[in-house]
Amino acid sequence: MTDPKPSVLFVCIHNAGRSQMAAGYLRHLAGDRIEVRSAGSMPTDQINPVAVEAMREVGIDITAEQPKVLTTEAVQASDVVITMGCGDACPYYPGKRYEDWKLNDPAGQGIESVRPIRDEIRARTQELIASLDS
Repeated sequence: MTDPKPSVLFVCIHNAGRSQMAAGYLRHLAGDRIEVRSAGSMPTDQINPVAVEAMREVGIDITAEQPKVLTTEAVQASDVVITMGCGDACPYYPGKRYEDWKLNDPAGQGIESVRPIRDEIRARTQELIASLDS
C-alpha cells in the first residue's frame, strides 16, 4: 500500500500572482507526486498577465488557471498551507504544516520586477518538494 500523496495549498489575497506562480512551479517540478491547490481570500477575476508572462519565460503555462476563493474545505484537505506574505487570515487546523513565504507582490509590477519574485518562488518550491520527499 502506498502513502497518499501530500497536498499543498498556496494562499494569497487575490490568487492572481504569487500563489499561481508557486502552484505552477509545484505542478511542473513535482509532477503528480504532490496535489496542488491555490486560493485567495479576495480573488480577482483573472491571473496577473505579467505573472503569466514571467512563467511562460521559463516554460510553464498558467493561462488555464483561474483565481479561486479560499475555503475551509481547501485548508482541511491540504497537508501544507503556504501563505504568501500578505497577512491572510487562514483557517487554522491542528496537524497542518503552515509556512509564510514573505514575497513581494507582483501586482502592478513590470516583468523586470516580477522575474526575481518568480525565481525566489522557484527556489522555495524546490525546498518544499525536498522536504515533502524526505
